[in-house]
Amino acid sequence: MIEVEIVGVRIELPSNQPLVLLRELHGERHVPIWIGTPEASAIALAQQGVVPPRPMTHDLLLDVVEALGHTVVSVNIVAVEDNIFYGQLQFDSGTTVSSRASDALALALRAKCRIWCADSVMDEAGVRITEHDDGEDAQPAPAVDQEGELRRFREFLDDVEPEDFDG
Repeated sequence: MIEVEIVGVRIELPSNQPLVLLRELHGERHVPIWIGTPEASAIALAQQGVVPPRPMTHDLLLDVVEALGHTVVSVNIVAVEDNIFYGQLQFDSGTTVSSRASDALALALRAKCRIWCADSVMDEAGVRITEHDDGEDAQPAPAVDQEGELRRFREFLDDVEPEDFDG
């Protein structure tokens, strides 16, 4: 398994299809996952630290888990089949529960737990997003803040279609 982090959420035009971008912590690959609008909102709100006045679905689930005396210790992206990503919640008791990847990621942000991606998923769906230097000699890119990462991701997405990720 490869540890990843959520870079951000984007609405892809002209299809208006939201997606979330994962980035491996110790590498250069990214995994774009097309998701539903409610899950995109849940992920974006959690990333921005927005706390709704009443618990949303993912907040409620985490509240129930904690009320039962457990914690979510990690979220795993375990498979991808026909561009459908499969997630898994890992609890402190060792129990795992199958989940949609988007719901697992929304929960991971709220639980502040680690996110892991199966090697096979990274190998199949991972893409490298590189900077272009307009003909200058290539240099290793310095660490980039989240806004810079999102800008590069948007540029990458301008040229990609969901069909590009078909196996």
